[in-house]
Amino acid sequence: MHVQDSHWSPASALAAGGMTMSAAGNGRDTSRTTPLRVDAQRNLEHVLRAAREVFGELGYGAPMEDVARRARVGVGTVYRRFPSKDVLVRRIAEEETSRLTNQARAALGQEDEPWSALSRFLRTSVASGAGRLLPPQVLRVSVEDGAGGPPRVPQQRTQPGPAELRLVPDQPVAVAPVPAVGADDDAGTSALLEVVGQLVDRARAAGELRADVSVSDVLLVIATAAPSLPDAAQQAAASARLLDILLEGLRSRPA
Repeated sequence: MHVQDSHWSPASALAAGGMTMSAAGNGRDTSRTTPLRVDAQRNLEHVLRAAREVFGELGYGAPMEDVARRARVGVGTVYRRFPSKDVLVRRIAEEETSRLTNQARAALGQEDEPWSALSRFLRTSVASGAGRLLPPQVLRVSVEDGAGGPPRVPQQRTQPGPAELRLVPDQPVAVAPVPAVGADDDAGTSALLEVVGQLVDRARAAGELRADVSVSDVLLVIATAAPSLPDAAQQAAASARLLDILLEGLRSRPA
């Protein structure tokens, strides 16, 4: 027994167990890789959810530190997934543009009556909160209405005039720089404006929408939110009441 003990080594023990040093190392790495991937995915979901909440409440000017705090992760974790704030803003804006487009298409496909389709789209969009995250480029794209009229989505300026579209509150807020617009952004924006334009055109042609209402007005309604209230039921009631008032403002009146 003493002779056998004197020849013992870690390598011989691994060999006796049918495992090599390399296999042991691989086994050790594999046991750690899977939970790390799960954690990374979970952190990403937390960051995206927090970004939607923070940007929806404070606008795209909110700092990354606020997003990290809401996600309960370090700000370094946020920057590891999104190397700049522009990248995160673009990700959120693209997702919300796609969500609004899908909601508009669903309203077109599921509602035969033009006003019901437009109303359904507005109610669904406001309830989802997607309108508060409209990407800046959506409000800067100028789309002609095809009849020689004014742009349906006017250019937005930092200091708008009295008749211009303004989607920011009167009190000072932090303004985030608008990220560079790529081909994918343009495609998503165009798809949204096209399908919302169909909703508007149908309701107007049916005589149920005021003649002066444009796509920009619909986007303004979607982006308008009731003040935040501490009670969830009161918040929902206030949002529904505000939307009812805005919808009545869009409807045509008998001559």
